[in-house]
Amino acid sequence: MDAGILREAGFPPVDYDRWVQLAEKALKGLSFEGALVSDTDDGIIIEPLYDRVRNARPLPRSQPDRPWRIIQRADDPDPTRANRQLIEDIENGANGVALVFEGAQNAFGYGLPAKPDTIPRLFDGVKLDDLHLRIDAHPNGRSCADWFVDYMRSRRIDPMRTTFSLGIDPTATLASAGWLRMSIEALKASLPQSLSGFFASGLPGIVLEADGRPYHNAGATEAQELGAMLSVAIGHLRMFEEARQPIVYAAPHIGFSVSADQDQFVTIAKLRALRLLWTRLQEACGIPPAPAAIHVETSMRMMAARDPETNILRTTIASFAAAIGGADTISVLPHTVTHGLPDPFARRLARNTQLVLVREANLGFVADPAAGSGGIEALTEALCEAAWNAFQALEREGGILKSLVHGHFQAQIAEAREKRTAAYREGKRSIVGTTIYAPKEDRPVTVLPAERKAPPSEGAVHCEPLTFKRIDESLSEETAVAETEAVQ
Repeated sequence: MDAGILREAGFPPVDYDRWVQLAEKALKGLSFEGALVSDTDDGIIIEPLYDRVRNARPLPRSQPDRPWRIIQRADDPDPTRANRQLIEDIENGANGVALVFEGAQNAFGYGLPAKPDTIPRLFDGVKLDDLHLRIDAHPNGRSCADWFVDYMRSRRIDPMRTTFSLGIDPTATLASAGWLRMSIEALKASLPQSLSGFFASGLPGIVLEADGRPYHNAGATEAQELGAMLSVAIGHLRMFEEARQPIVYAAPHIGFSVSADQDQFVTIAKLRALRLLWTRLQEACGIPPAPAAIHVETSMRMMAARDPETNILRTTIASFAAAIGGADTISVLPHTVTHGLPDPFARRLARNTQLVLVREANLGFVADPAAGSGGIEALTEALCEAAWNAFQALEREGGILKSLVHGHFQAQIAEAREKRTAAYREGKRSIVGTTIYAPKEDRPVTVLPAERKAPPSEGAVHCEPLTFKRIDESLSEETAVAETEAVQ
């Protein structure tokens, strides 16, 4: 058959109403709304079909001239073992490292020792040129930042040949640990002055972060996570302003850390919404907007203990969504993280997940490929509105720090978590390998020998710490309680 006949073929026009009729016919009696219309945790309705958005503008990353950076976690309590793993990661394609110290909210009971000699031991024999180096937020973040800068100076690392993030976010520490080393008032008064040395040193990079991962992993909705990060970011800007430092120079040194889960389209929209919201916040402050520097780590709350190989599917979808959404750096949690400290094989799979996406699928080849997609653009806009409302609600309470101290934000997150758990319990949502297609018996999982430590619990300001529970943990606890009550 001549392919040219397709150019001459005529197809009848199909409008939305006609499409709905055809869809209902294919559903064979099922409800159109129930089968094809869904909603997010924030109540945002997702329709099955959207018109294309014309003349859409792509949202640029902070480094638009290169793909995202592949970040591997250094979280082994044994620095020598962590050093060997880091060398292997870099030799096999990673171009960044996240230093996860003990006590960090994403250390999950492990982490590098918070000692001055840890950084030299970790980087022994490691060429740091063109690497992205980041420190994840934790209680000793200020001290570790000093150790990091001292080490950079001792090795005479050219700051223009690498990028870094110090990851300082006291709010994330308060939310996850429930305490700070000083009062909020003392923190606001001392932090800008203590950080002035970093700016005076001329080191380029992110100094302060707004970390949304503690809220996500505790059960927050996307709007709650975004609203919390905006409240943290505006708090950073206020500190600079009160210290009489021009916020126009401070904004490029503020970054964001976000969680990405298996909900592909919502994750893409969440990252795009964050870029728009940060631009809007800077405009409201009267400064030229700097692009958001976004670090993404795959979600811990979505990970499952049963059939852990299914976690590879979840982290692949999450990292794909993070790349499409415009992440600047991405870290993938190894699939065995729910069982202990991941071994080199699990870490290699986490690394290779990104290598396949960036080198074989070429996801970093196009800037903001979701631009113009009717569904993604509509979801992005709706998330912006919901997140801005969540941000304004926190600001009316005096900011996220005060909301945490009074326990209000924790209660809102707990409510969202319980609502989500109920959806899984009622079968409206499912977890492959746990609630559906569960294996008949669990297979052995190999992890590294390491002692899991409880988070430190000391400080001057106390609040109710966020409860970190994976979704499968919440479901298994409810099942255990039900079985106990049945026996009684």
